[in-house]
Amino acid sequence: MSAGPFVDPSPPRHLVERLEALRPGAVLAVSEFRNELTVEIPREQGVEVCRILRDDRETACDMLTDLTAVHHLEGDYEYEVVYQLHALARNHRLRLKVRLRPGETVSSVTPVWRGADWLEREVFDLIGVRFAGHPDLRRILMPEDFPDHPLRKDFDVEGGPASTDKAPRPASPGFRDMEHA
Repeated sequence: MSAGPFVDPSPPRHLVERLEALRPGAVLAVSEFRNELTVEIPREQGVEVCRILRDDRETACDMLTDLTAVHHLEGDYEYEVVYQLHALARNHRLRLKVRLRPGETVSSVTPVWRGADWLEREVFDLIGVRFAGHPDLRRILMPEDFPDHPLRKDFDVEGGPASTDKAPRPASPGFRDMEHA
């Protein structure tokens, strides 16, 4: 039998209990899927919750492994910002979600994890979520003057966003040539 890192197959429910104890009201909802926990937290408490989860010795979520977002066309909210946390020493993972209504922003978690800088820039660039307090929130992949966000659900890949009055722009050079090849 080989020795190696052991991954507990049960989700780390103790992290949710600890967060509720340290910050009452910070857990809006909890869901479990395939032994992974997702905790919805209030938009206004994102940075504080992340700092608690990083600094508390029992939770020790010292690494932000990913940060992304999902755009929704319908429903009570427009975006879900998703944070994937990992505690290296304890080898447990936790997913946080913050839901945003149209026009709302979420605070940047770069004061908690400096590596969030580029992840937040990518989410801003491709989906359109704005991160308040970000040290350098500008495009990372698209040109600075590009008016749209290509991973939004309302983005028309043939000519730009379907919700604007602008005349459609041609797709990237060669795109239509590839369709007929």
